[in-house]
Amino acid sequence: METPLTWNLPTSPPAPTLVLTHGAGASSTHPNTTALAELIAARGVRVARFDFPYMRRAMETGRRPWPPDPEDVLAGAWVQVIRQLAQQGVPTSKLFFGGRSMGGRIASYIADAVEPAGMVCISYPFHAPNNPSSAIIIHLQQLATPTLIVQGERDEYGTREEVEGYELSPHVQLSWIPDGNHGLVPRKRSGHTEEGNRELAAEAIAGFIRSQAQS
Repeated sequence: METPLTWNLPTSPPAPTLVLTHGAGASSTHPNTTALAELIAARGVRVARFDFPYMRRAMETGRRPWPPDPEDVLAGAWVQVIRQLAQQGVPTSKLFFGGRSMGGRIASYIADAVEPAGMVCISYPFHAPNNPSSAIIIHLQQLATPTLIVQGERDEYGTREEVEGYELSPHVQLSWIPDGNHGLVPRKRSGHTEEGNRELAAEAIAGFIRSQAQS
């Protein structure tokens, strides 16, 4: 059975394709994710969003989407969507994929095996919230897939100060969102806005995809 996809399309095809999924607690159709997908599409990228099985079950039953599926099930869902798109004419070698928080983390586990054109991770969970000693980054140090991580400067799952101290793969680029937390939301006193930060994230993602698609 095919995984349902929600598309945001640019006005001028053809365009590169980005598949995004959600974090642990909110679906791919959450207003913030929808707004970001619309901004990316407005910059010339086709965006497809999907939900992991546990999230689809939660939406169907009205229950709380917790706990997430085991990691092998989450990874399997990613593989299913990638195969599905390949059958629809989007070869993996031309596909960009990733997601927010947990969704991006699972994508990063399989990226080198899948060999997409590139990967985008938004608010990557480098460690448990406010617990830098729990960081697990070995696979990010060895990553061969061209990758963009869009991260809030004060993300409780990996602040700028913490992450800039990591020795990540040279294939990993970081785009810092000013004063953003895990949702990329800044504090009012910072002078930045949530809408402005979302625009910055969309521009970074679209720019990364355009540069990789042309290389």
